[in-house]
Amino acid sequence: MRFVTVTEPEGHRAGLLAGDQVHLFPVGTALLDLLGDADALRAAGERVLARPAAVVPLENVRLAAPLPQPPTVRDFMVFERHVEGVSMLMGDGGKPVDEWYEIPAFYFTNPYAVTGPYDDVPVPPGCRVLDFELEVAAVIGKAGRDLSVEEAEKHIAGYMVMNDWSARDLQAAEMRVHLGPAKAKDTATTMGPVLVTADELASCRSGDSFDLEMTVSVNDAVVGTDRLTSMAWSFAEMVAYASRGTWVRPGDVLGSGTCGSGCLAELWGRKGRDAIPPVQVGDVVTMTVERLGTIRNTVVPGVAPRPIPARVRQTVSD
Repeated sequence: MRFVTVTEPEGHRAGLLAGDQVHLFPVGTALLDLLGDADALRAAGERVLARPAAVVPLENVRLAAPLPQPPTVRDFMVFERHVEGVSMLMGDGGKPVDEWYEIPAFYFTNPYAVTGPYDDVPVPPGCRVLDFELEVAAVIGKAGRDLSVEEAEKHIAGYMVMNDWSARDLQAAEMRVHLGPAKAKDTATTMGPVLVTADELASCRSGDSFDLEMTVSVNDAVVGTDRLTSMAWSFAEMVAYASRGTWVRPGDVLGSGTCGSGCLAELWGRKGRDAIPPVQVGDVVTMTVERLGTIRNTVVPGVAPRPIPARVRQTVSD
């Protein structure tokens, strides 16, 4: 099944996409309300197909992100080719560190920054080097903690396309203080256009992943392509690691991290910083993942940063 969230004057409302028709749930129903486990989501889909509150053509609705404000967003980094390219950019010799092969590392990003699949995306305040990141995200459907890899996949409700917009100049500066990316990733994360349940992808199953083509274009010129099967860590392993010592809960989003050639930073590492310019105001970034759909966003001006005075270095005595 393919679930969507539409934007209405009253707010957001969940729907089920069948062909080019959206079968709407009652006003006030959020996709998060329908999650619980695979059976609960399937039953909700069957109910709305049989007795929709309304049926409207897809072309007549505005799609929001399937989960406009997820409880949490974890972003992983599971494509080795991407890690190699970024390592080249950072002068680390093009080789992932040993620890990358030991755990599927992630960081938490901002659930308030989620944008819809066709929304305009503002330049982050103070950013001069804007980048994108083509990913696939898994959405948790059933709560769990300390899950095994075998258990973990049963907790995934479905998958969607994700773009982790990145202010590379802000990222380079703030990571010098030995913390993960913060304001560099804080303005926009695009998700959508639909949440596709795992059973819809069964025919594309390949090992512990799905054989889906991934493509990103800037102003309709292809910049990078990869396949989801290039993941070194599976979504089940990501969920299991995320649940270690804590809970994953319905609506939590787990991004795969950037696929190979799915961002400019990787291409700068491989080909030099002059190979392709950063994203500019007016550029249109389009991402397509086979079976999951297409997101397409135009970059627009952002706001200027409000000044915060720098601190004066203090001498600390023993």
